[in-house]
Amino acid sequence: MSENAANLPEELQLITEAHVKYIQSLDTRKDDYEYWLTEHLRLNGLYWGLTALHILGHPGALPRDETIDFVLSCQHENGGFGAAPGHDAHMLSTVSAVQILAMVDAFDELQARGKGNGRAQVGSYIADLQNRQTGTFAGDEWGEHDTRFLYGALNALSLLGLLHLVDVDKAVEHIAACANFDGGYGSGPGAESHAAQIFTCVAALSIAGRKDLIDIDRLGRWLSERQVGRGGLNGRPEKKEDSCYSWWVLSSLEMIGKTHWIDRDSLVAFILSCQDLQGGGIADRPGDMVDVWHTVFSITGLSLLGYPGLQPVDAVYCLPKSTVQRVLG
Repeated sequence: MSENAANLPEELQLITEAHVKYIQSLDTRKDDYEYWLTEHLRLNGLYWGLTALHILGHPGALPRDETIDFVLSCQHENGGFGAAPGHDAHMLSTVSAVQILAMVDAFDELQARGKGNGRAQVGSYIADLQNRQTGTFAGDEWGEHDTRFLYGALNALSLLGLLHLVDVDKAVEHIAACANFDGGYGSGPGAESHAAQIFTCVAALSIAGRKDLIDIDRLGRWLSERQVGRGGLNGRPEKKEDSCYSWWVLSSLEMIGKTHWIDRDSLVAFILSCQDLQGGGIADRPGDMVDVWHTVFSITGLSLLGYPGLQPVDAVYCLPKSTVQRVLG
């Protein structure tokens, strides 16, 4: 889509200001029961909201200093980050912390005010979660393994300039073992292909420089078949469409150069139909309740589709391209 957003028909308008206000309001709802039920997602939620704001072109909509203070308050002595102050350190919240600090250009704050040796302490925490025999990564000290954690490790370590701390070749071997006959990837060897797991594997292979292992045509066919009647995408066969797969499917198609294999206009129309036109935010499907998860992955999907007025998103890191270019050069 190349035309100016103001020239689009009303049903194809992204209500940017409402989405910005919705995201800004999320940390003001501390009297709501739901606010405390989602405390285990607090740091992830900040990453989701901040990413959406950057892609919407409002990077300063959340206060930078308070953002940095909150992130650093979640760090443990071992270098890992918990979901909120007092929560156990976990790979996923650690990755979110690194991504947030990258977006707000605060790695110097991590070095100056973080636990131990700053970046090195974070890198050591992540590296210690790798099983050097299998190449897999655990989410935390309790040992659950999943390709989400492997991707997160390579994402964060590459942003920190510390990818050498882990055995990338072993990690790549594990991803290759997760490949299925349909071209997709599962959470582990033999697991069903799923769009979100495919993203983690394709993005990890991209960071490792091993996209040569991907069966591009077969994977592209599986991903393009995720588009269903209303134009939306699902995560696996026989499931309903869901706006968040606008990111998980489309980012993988972008990485393998096959975004033209889906109907882009109908996907844009589906995403925009999921907006709350009064309160802002985007839901999984039209008429459902909005949340920040579906909001960010719908907006990043629109960015990949070239929706006018949005900042470009990096398909590998799910960060603004400007952030990735500044950090990685």
